[in-house]
Amino acid sequence: MAHRPARRSGPFGTCAVAIMAVLLAGCGGGEQLPGSEQETPSPTTTPTSPSPTTTSPPTETSTTTAPPSPSGTKAEPETPEPQANPRLCTSGDLKLSLGPASGAAGTIWRPLRFANVSGAPCEIQGFPGVSYVAGDDGHQVGAAAYREGTEGAVVTLAAGDTAYAAVGFTQVGNYDPADCRPTNVRGLRVYPPQETNSKFVPYKRTGCANEKLRSHQLRVRTMQPGNGPT
Repeated sequence: MAHRPARRSGPFGTCAVAIMAVLLAGCGGGEQLPGSEQETPSPTTTPTSPSPTTTSPPTETSTTTAPPSPSGTKAEPETPEPQANPRLCTSGDLKLSLGPASGAAGTIWRPLRFANVSGAPCEIQGFPGVSYVAGDDGHQVGAAAYREGTEGAVVTLAAGDTAYAAVGFTQVGNYDPADCRPTNVRGLRVYPPQETNSKFVPYKRTGCANEKLRSHQLRVRTMQPGNGPT
């Protein structure tokens, strides 16, 4: 069997080993050699711009304030004030009088007038109370006037206006004197509608003192606007 001659390690062999070592070191993939310091590059620092400060806008409220009025007070919408109904006419508001007579021989009719002298509007409605009175004490003579017909509508009297109620006066001669008991009267006691204070209207004539006559010696109708028949 043939034997290969042993390889000599001469200068060329040593050089070959050294070259191999250098090549391996250059291709070592970043392995740091012992005893050497590898310089590590400093990381690049990118300057950071300061974040802009975000300021929230002021919160707006939903309340709307009206501009002040010239007087410096808050303007308020104008609301018309409700108009109050005129008050009822009282005895003190009214001046009473009798208008001219008209009618047949058995009964005459005269307008009993109610003039508003109060200076302010008032209302009147319905039947006045009417009766004869006599003597210094003003005592009533006979029955009060009979209310004839139906109650009318409200009559509004402005200052100075007049309303009237027709009053019928039966002639005393139509009655038996024993039944009538004729009595001189001074005039009329009148209660305006819905009023408890009376007024006196002069009217001298003869009335019947008997309160239970077969028919009515006085009759009255409801209030109407105006002065009545003239």
